[in-house]
Amino acid sequence: MTRVLLVEDHEEIWDFLSRRLKRRGYDVVVATDGQQAVDKARAERPDIVLLDMNLPILDGWTAAGLIKGSPEGARTPIIALTAHAMSGDKEKALQAGCDDYHAKPVDFAKLLLQIEALAGPGSAAA
Repeated sequence: MTRVLLVEDHEEIWDFLSRRLKRRGYDVVVATDGQQAVDKARAERPDIVLLDMNLPILDGWTAAGLIKGSPEGARTPIIALTAHAMSGDKEKALQAGCDDYHAKPVDFAKLLLQIEALAGPGSAAA
């Protein structure tokens, strides 16, 4: 089963996403700030990280760099989730270490395709 680290500080969003991902067969671990994201990425060894970029304590750009800069997180794909949809924001997320970018509001069908593309086909429960 694919383990997803979902990093989101808005309860409505992480509740919605975690319930839908679990129904699709994913094992979901939730972090609500950037420091928790870094700590849980190291401890939980997720297969993929869904990372809000506007977070308390450490922002998503800093957290992405720390996750990718660690031996256990260097190869972990990260999808930036952000309400920042301005020109240059996707490039900024990719430069921070994210592998893909998803603007909010979340299009769940599109997000699933992005997860499968990065975590591998059939990445949910077998």
